[in-house]
Amino acid sequence: MVDLVGLHKHFILEHLRPGDAAADFTMGNGNDTLFLSRTVGEEGRVYAFDIQEKALESTERLLTEMGAPKNYTLICASHHRAEEFIKEPIRAGMFNLGYLPRGGNKSVTTMLETTRPAVEAALRLLAPDGALIVAIYPGHDEGALEGEELRKYFSSLSRFRICASEFRILNSPTSPYFFLLEKSPKAAFGEI
Repeated sequence: MVDLVGLHKHFILEHLRPGDAAADFTMGNGNDTLFLSRTVGEEGRVYAFDIQEKALESTERLLTEMGAPKNYTLICASHHRAEEFIKEPIRAGMFNLGYLPRGGNKSVTTMLETTRPAVEAALRLLAPDGALIVAIYPGHDEGALEGEELRKYFSSLSRFRICASEFRILNSPTSPYFFLLEKSPKAAFGEI
Protein backbone atom coordinates (compact mmCIF):
# COMPACT_ATOMS: atom_id res chain seq x y z
CA MET A 1 0.00 0.00 0.00
CA VAL A 2 1.04 3.58 -0.58
CA ASP A 3 2.70 5.27 2.41
CA LEU A 4 1.81 8.95 1.95
CA VAL A 5 3.99 10.14 4.85
CA GLY A 6 6.92 8.25 3.37
CA LEU A 7 6.29 9.95 0.03
CA HIS A 8 6.21 13.38 1.75
CA LYS A 9 9.67 12.71 3.16
CA HIS A 10 10.98 11.30 -0.11
CA PHE A 11 10.03 14.45 -2.02
CA ILE A 12 11.30 16.81 0.68
CA LEU A 13 14.64 14.98 0.81
CA GLU A 14 15.05 15.60 -2.93
CA HIS A 15 15.35 19.32 -2.13
CA LEU A 16 16.40 19.83 1.51
CA ARG A 17 20.02 19.65 2.66
CA PRO A 18 21.97 20.17 5.90
CA GLY A 19 22.29 23.87 6.64
CA ASP A 20 19.09 24.86 4.83
CA ALA A 21 16.06 26.63 6.29
CA ALA A 22 12.65 24.93 6.35
CA ALA A 23 9.18 25.49 7.79
CA ASP A 24 6.48 23.33 9.32
CA PHE A 25 3.42 25.47 8.72
CA THR A 26 1.11 23.23 10.78
CA MET A 27 3.15 22.01 13.74
CA GLY A 28 0.59 19.70 15.33
CA ASN A 29 2.43 17.23 17.55
CA GLY A 30 5.80 17.99 15.97
CA ASN A 31 6.54 14.99 13.77
CA ASP A 32 7.26 17.06 10.65
CA THR A 33 9.17 19.61 12.76
CA LEU A 34 11.37 16.77 14.05
CA PHE A 35 11.94 15.42 10.54
CA LEU A 36 12.89 18.87 9.22
CA SER A 37 15.11 19.61 12.23
CA ARG A 38 17.08 16.40 11.80
CA THR A 39 17.35 16.90 8.04
CA VAL A 40 18.78 20.44 8.17
CA GLY A 41 21.00 19.63 11.16
CA GLU A 42 22.86 21.90 13.56
CA GLU A 43 23.62 24.55 10.94
CA GLY A 44 20.06 24.70 9.58
CA ARG A 45 16.90 26.52 10.74
CA VAL A 46 13.34 25.29 11.19
CA TYR A 47 10.32 27.51 11.79
CA ALA A 48 7.17 25.80 13.07
CA PHE A 49 3.70 27.35 13.40
CA ASP A 50 0.53 26.47 15.26
CA ILE A 51 -2.24 28.50 16.87
CA GLN A 52 -2.68 26.10 19.79
CA GLU A 53 -0.36 26.30 22.79
CA LYS A 54 -0.90 22.55 23.28
CA ALA A 55 0.79 21.94 19.91
CA LEU A 56 3.86 23.94 20.95
CA GLU A 57 4.07 22.04 24.25
CA SER A 58 3.82 18.59 22.65
CA THR A 59 6.27 19.55 19.89
CA GLU A 60 8.82 20.92 22.36
CA ARG A 61 8.49 17.71 24.39
CA LEU A 62 8.97 15.52 21.30
CA LEU A 63 11.98 17.49 20.05
CA THR A 64 13.61 17.35 23.48
CA GLU A 65 12.90 13.63 24.00
CA MET A 66 14.22 12.76 20.54
CA GLY A 67 17.38 14.87 20.92
CA ALA A 68 16.65 17.15 17.98
CA PRO A 69 19.22 19.82 17.19
CA LYS A 70 18.37 23.18 18.80
CA ASN A 71 17.78 24.70 15.37
CA TYR A 72 14.06 25.37 15.64
CA THR A 73 11.77 28.25 16.49
CA LEU A 74 8.27 27.29 17.64
CA ILE A 75 5.77 30.05 16.89
CA CYS A 76 2.30 30.33 18.41
CA ALA A 77 0.69 32.15 15.49
CA SER A 78 -1.33 31.36 12.39
CA HIS A 79 0.65 30.08 9.43
CA HIS A 80 -0.71 32.90 7.27
CA ARG A 81 1.60 35.24 9.23
CA ALA A 82 4.74 33.30 8.24
CA GLU A 83 6.38 36.23 6.46
CA GLU A 84 6.34 38.20 9.71
CA PHE A 85 8.66 35.58 11.24
CA ILE A 86 10.65 34.09 8.36
CA LYS A 87 13.04 36.52 6.67
CA GLU A 88 15.14 34.05 4.70
CA PRO A 89 14.46 31.67 1.82
CA ILE A 90 13.28 28.20 2.82
CA ARG A 91 14.19 25.11 0.83
CA ALA A 92 11.21 23.10 2.06
CA GLY A 93 7.88 23.56 3.76
CA MET A 94 5.19 21.21 5.01
CA PHE A 95 1.47 21.67 5.65
CA ASN A 96 -0.74 18.99 7.24
CA LEU A 97 -4.12 20.66 7.11
CA GLY A 98 -6.96 19.74 9.46
CA TYR A 99 -6.96 19.58 13.25
CA LEU A 100 -4.49 18.70 15.98
CA PRO A 101 -4.29 14.89 16.09
CA ARG A 102 -4.25 12.73 19.23
CA GLY A 103 -6.39 14.62 21.71
CA GLY A 104 -6.60 18.01 20.03
CA ASN A 105 -9.79 20.04 19.79
CA LYS A 106 -11.35 18.82 16.53
CA SER A 107 -13.44 21.98 16.27
CA VAL A 108 -10.21 23.96 15.76
CA THR A 109 -9.18 23.27 12.17
CA THR A 110 -7.22 24.97 9.47
CA MET A 111 -9.51 27.21 7.45
CA LEU A 112 -9.33 28.14 3.78
CA GLU A 113 -9.43 31.84 4.67
CA THR A 114 -6.01 31.56 6.34
CA THR A 115 -4.67 28.47 4.54
CA ARG A 116 -4.73 30.07 1.08
CA PRO A 117 -2.71 33.15 2.22
CA ALA A 118 -0.36 30.84 4.15
CA VAL A 119 0.32 28.73 1.07
CA GLU A 120 0.87 31.85 -1.03
CA ALA A 121 3.34 33.15 1.59
CA ALA A 122 5.11 29.77 1.66
CA LEU A 123 5.52 29.84 -2.11
CA ARG A 124 6.99 33.35 -1.94
CA LEU A 125 9.39 32.21 0.80
CA LEU A 126 10.41 29.13 -1.16
CA ALA A 127 13.95 29.24 -2.52
CA PRO A 128 14.61 28.29 -6.14
CA ASP A 129 14.58 24.47 -6.41
CA GLY A 130 12.65 24.28 -3.13
CA ALA A 131 9.62 22.07 -2.39
CA LEU A 132 6.37 22.43 -0.53
CA ILE A 133 4.09 19.60 0.60
CA VAL A 134 0.42 20.38 1.33
CA ALA A 135 -1.45 17.41 2.86
CA ILE A 136 -5.25 17.51 2.59
CA TYR A 137 -7.71 15.66 4.81
CA PRO A 138 -11.04 15.61 2.91
CA GLY A 139 -12.88 13.59 5.57
CA HIS A 140 -14.36 16.78 7.08
CA ASP A 141 -16.14 19.66 5.33
CA GLU A 142 -13.41 22.30 5.70
CA GLY A 143 -10.75 19.83 4.56
CA ALA A 144 -12.69 18.97 1.41
CA LEU A 145 -13.15 22.68 0.67
CA GLU A 146 -9.45 23.43 1.26
CA GLY A 147 -8.48 20.66 -1.16
CA GLU A 148 -10.84 21.80 -3.91
CA GLU A 149 -9.86 25.46 -3.68
CA LEU A 150 -6.13 24.79 -3.43
CA ARG A 151 -6.33 22.49 -6.48
CA LYS A 152 -7.87 25.37 -8.47
CA TYR A 153 -5.20 27.78 -7.22
CA PHE A 154 -2.28 25.41 -7.89
CA SER A 155 -3.65 24.68 -11.38
CA SER A 156 -3.47 28.39 -12.17
CA LEU A 157 0.26 28.76 -11.37
CA SER A 158 2.83 29.13 -14.13
CA ARG A 159 4.35 25.73 -14.85
CA PHE A 160 7.59 27.50 -15.71
CA ARG A 161 7.98 28.68 -12.09
CA ILE A 162 6.09 26.04 -10.07
CA CYS A 163 5.54 22.37 -10.87
CA ALA A 164 2.29 21.43 -9.07
CA SER A 165 1.51 17.72 -8.65
CA GLU A 166 -1.24 15.86 -6.81
CA PHE A 167 -0.93 12.43 -5.16
CA ARG A 168 -4.04 10.55 -4.03
CA ILE A 169 -5.56 7.11 -3.70
CA LEU A 170 -8.22 7.09 -6.41
CA ASN A 171 -10.47 4.40 -4.99
CA SER A 172 -10.65 5.96 -1.51
CA PRO A 173 -12.10 9.47 -1.93
CA THR A 174 -12.03 10.43 1.77
CA SER A 175 -8.42 9.32 2.32
CA PRO A 176 -5.79 12.02 2.80
CA TYR A 177 -3.89 13.16 -0.26
CA PHE A 178 -1.27 15.78 -0.94
CA PHE A 179 0.03 18.36 -3.34
CA LEU A 180 3.72 18.71 -4.13
CA LEU A 181 4.86 22.13 -5.31
CA GLU A 182 8.40 22.36 -6.64
CA LYS A 183 9.88 25.74 -7.50
CA SER A 184 11.97 25.93 -10.66
CA PRO A 185 15.70 26.45 -10.10
CA LYS A 186 15.31 29.41 -12.50
CA ALA A 187 12.51 31.07 -10.51
CA ALA A 188 13.42 33.96 -8.24
CA PHE A 189 12.99 34.06 -4.47
CA GLY A 190 9.70 35.86 -3.74
CA GLU A 191 8.26 34.92 -7.14
CA ILE A 192 5.24 32.65 -7.52
